[in-house]
Amino acid sequence: MTRVRFAPSRRLRGEVGAPPDKSISHRAALLAAMSVKPVRISNYLKAADTISTLNALRAVGALVEEHEDFVIVRGTGLREAREPGGPIDVGNAGTLMRLLPGWLAAQEGRIFVLDGDSSIRSRPVDRIAEPLALMGAQIEAKGGRFAPFVVYGTRLHAITYELPVASAQVKSCVLLAGVAADGTTSVVEPVASRDHTERMLAGAGVGVRREGLTVSVSRAGELDMQSLVVPGDLSSAAFMIAAAVLVKGSRLLVRDVGVNWTRSGFLRILERMGAIATGSLEDPSATVALCEPTSDIDVSAGPLVGTVVEPGEVPLAIDELPLVALLGCFAEGDTVVRGAQELRVKESDRIAGVVDGLRGLGATIEATADGFAVTGSGGLRGGVIDARGDHRMAMLGAVAGLASDEGVDVVGMEAAAVSYPGFAQDLSRLLA
Repeated sequence: MTRVRFAPSRRLRGEVGAPPDKSISHRAALLAAMSVKPVRISNYLKAADTISTLNALRAVGALVEEHEDFVIVRGTGLREAREPGGPIDVGNAGTLMRLLPGWLAAQEGRIFVLDGDSSIRSRPVDRIAEPLALMGAQIEAKGGRFAPFVVYGTRLHAITYELPVASAQVKSCVLLAGVAADGTTSVVEPVASRDHTERMLAGAGVGVRREGLTVSVSRAGELDMQSLVVPGDLSSAAFMIAAAVLVKGSRLLVRDVGVNWTRSGFLRILERMGAIATGSLEDPSATVALCEPTSDIDVSAGPLVGTVVEPGEVPLAIDELPLVALLGCFAEGDTVVRGAQELRVKESDRIAGVVDGLRGLGATIEATADGFAVTGSGGLRGGVIDARGDHRMAMLGAVAGLASDEGVDVVGMEAAAVSYPGFAQDLSRLLA
């Protein structure tokens, strides 16, 4: 594992373009493989997880051309995925592991085995197995919950499924299966989650309807997906934004980042804490938009106050919640996150990782069953943090080091390449 030291910094200055959005890259490639026409995806993220998606699509019969600035996917069509000769390797890509079975479950008479690395083998798939079983599919998983697991394709029928926990990945899996199922499939969410899949399906000609917290899709003959451009990833840009907020004297402009309202919860939390991060954010809509809005985000440092993140906000900022804990260390008062039990089944147990990691740097922080509570002390001492193989934990440690008194050594910094391959280079340029 790579151990990298991040020393205290005086300020960050300049402009940065966020890397392409990981969530949207996964979905764009998957829906392109389900389509009947070749699809050009510009600004596709070239990182470990999203490359796993391209390779998985090749395994089921899609033709994929990788170019420097774009990817072309020539799909199999909605119901003609090929049965591969061996297991499909999803690597460390949790999004791929949970979305791909929704499509594969509709491939009648074909069998697919999905497997991945040691981290993937500890992440549960029972939450997608349950709704797919209700639709007529069958998944056999190790211990009933884990990879490697087998998807048996069959003719699917529509259901109305109430999500026990808000999850864009589980919702997307059911909607992708619903597109090939008989009838109209509906998913009822406890609170809103990111809606990239619904937007892409609508853009590909699928009948998509949203009524409150219920999203429905109608059976489609085929998908006719249009070429698209992947926006900058706000979840990745959030680490640069947090660094600019925490390091005194900083001023940062993040260019062309996605500001879909179901992804920009972190910016609304930042504003509540007193940080200055301005841009043209999308307003929530009762209809399903066909595009992904983008904006420049202007960031500067400022004094912070603690806040409470309620369960309804969690799905809209799920990947940035570790940064909320870090910001809370520098804020006045307490910062509490509730309803974030989903963090326990990410690339690592992020509640345990964040609490143990920040406590080791001098934070006053406690874990709860569904989140954490931080008592702000105005800063962090510094020390050593283990990324635990988690890309977001690696970048969290780097930002903590810049804002700390003594600096932070990040063990396993190479994990950042999963979502942000150029993170260290962008950070060095802003510090210079």
